Amino acid sequence: MPDGQRFSFEVTARSSADAATLFALEADGSRWSEWARPLIPRSFWERHGDPAPAGVGAIRALGLPPLLVREETVAYEPDRRHGYVLRTWMPVRDYRAEVVLTPRPEGGTELVWRGSFAELIPGSGPVARAALRALIALLARRLVRFAERDST
Repeated sequence: MPDGQRFSFEVTARSSADAATLFALEADGSRWSEWARPLIPRSFWERHGDPAPAGVGAIRALGLPPLLVREETVAYEPDRRHGYVLRTWMPVRDYRAEVVLTPRPEGGTELVWRGSFAELIPGSGPVARAALRALIALLARRLVRFAERDST
């Protein structure tokens, strides 16, 4: 089957929390259920990476069976960038995402969460992009709120 058309999206958020706080929450697969509830009721490490636990090669599991999502870390720059790929079947192919954190001169952090994928079913890409962008926007808002509350 030929690769489907590629799609991408980007979500930007600003936070008064520092990059280290945001990174610690987003990159730590065991803490997603703290800040992403009720969307993510359970989160845990399936495999640690290098450096442990969240570095390259780590696999975090999010959700509850049979809707367990597995994501593998492919880029790990503490307090700056976390990249991951999906290791669970979804109605898209080759899903990749990264969270980039940039300190703002006036204080706080700018968070940019990007994702890309290939459509699995021809013509499904625009709907999948809208759904994934909405999901990531919701997660980014929850992450920012939790980090700001956690850092005060």
